[in-house]
Order: sequence, then C-alpha cells, then structure tokens
Amino acid sequence: MKIANGDREVCVASPAAKAPSVGDEKEREADAFVPPLNFAMVDNGVFRSGFPHSGNFSFLKSLGLRSVIYLCPEPYPEENKEFLKANGIRLFQFGMDGSQLMFSLMWLAIATYLQMDAGRQEHYVKIPEHAIREALQVVLDVRNHPLLIHCKRGKHRTGCLVGCLRRLQKWCLTSIFDEYQRFAAAKARVSDQRFIELFDISTFKHLPTSFSCSKRVV
Repeated sequence: MKIANGDREVCVASPAAKAPSVGDEKEREADAFVPPLNFAMVDNGVFRSGFPHSGNFSFLKSLGLRSVIYLCPEPYPEENKEFLKANGIRLFQFGMDGSQLMFSLMWLAIATYLQMDAGRQEHYVKIPEHAIREALQVVLDVRNHPLLIHCKRGKHRTGCLVGCLRRLQKWCLTSIFDEYQRFAAAKARVSDQRFIELFDISTFKHLPTSFSCSKRVV
C-alpha cells in the first residue's frame, strides 16, 4: 500500500492475510446450509432427498424435523443416529433392497403391455408393497411432521413412495411420472412407474389432498 510522506509516496508491504485455521473452517462448515442430494419439498411438512451426510446436518436442523423415513436395509450410520438423537428426531426404517436383479419374464410382460422392444431388458428392482404401505402410514400421520424421506440417491425407492403418496392425493399419472422422472432422470425405471400405477389405494381412508403447514412444536 502507499503512505504519503511529504511530497512523496512510499510503498509499504501490506501485512499478510491471516490464514484460516482448521477450527475456523469447521465452524464455517457447521454454519453452512447445504441440502442433501436431490433435496426437495414434497408437501407442507414433507421433504425428500438422497442420503444426508454431516455437511447437510445444519440445513436439516433448520427444517425442525420430527421424523426421518429411511428406505434402505443397511444400518443407519452412527454419526447420523447421533444427529437424530441430539435433535429429538425419530427414525423410521423400511428396508428396501436396492440391488438390481434381472427378471426377463417380468420385463417381457411389461414391455408387451407398453408395446416396447422386449429386447431392451431393464434391471428390475422389486419394491415391497408392505413396506410402502407402512411408510405411507407414517407420512400420513401429521404428528410425524415435519419429516424427511430418503434412500441412497433419492431416486427410485424415494420416488416410488412419493409416487404412491401422489396417487393418494389424486394426482394424475402423467404428473406423477413427470415428478418421478425429474429426480430419476436417465435412471428412470419402467418397473417403478408400473408399481406406482398398480398400487392399490383403496384400503386408505380419509386421505388429505394436501397437508396443512406443519411446524414442529417443542
């Protein structure tokens, strides 16, 4: 920088900027609000996402969550369980196997129904209907709101659960599939959409078309 010295200007070296410490970086990370992968609002008090990590905890805390619906069979990480416990968040786990299994005959039936090329076989993942039904009961109970639904990527298992919720909310199939495909993108599965279409909603009674604005009451 320059300092006036009579009629002359003297150049003086500026003091070196203080390098941020490791502690400062951790504090900034804790203060950052970073949503999980594929995060979105489904309805008032209902959210969806991919698997949340420690960098997402501050953001999730800001939602005032009361419940988390976890759709994978693997044990929930200790770090995540500690976060839930510290914030009084209840975990509901409905393990759905996400491994891809080939069912040629089933794909052939689906392809025939949709008049598609049966040679284009799809990796088919069986969605357990009983798990979807149990998870929906949790979603429909507003005492569990605000809640977060998540699997690994927030695409297939989460997409199926949200798609079945949309069926209960009387959405048309075109809108349901548009929403599913928006999150699944190139990984969209015909089998998932077929599951959503055939899901029997007749056993659910007193269904809300939408949820009122839900805030956690401490």
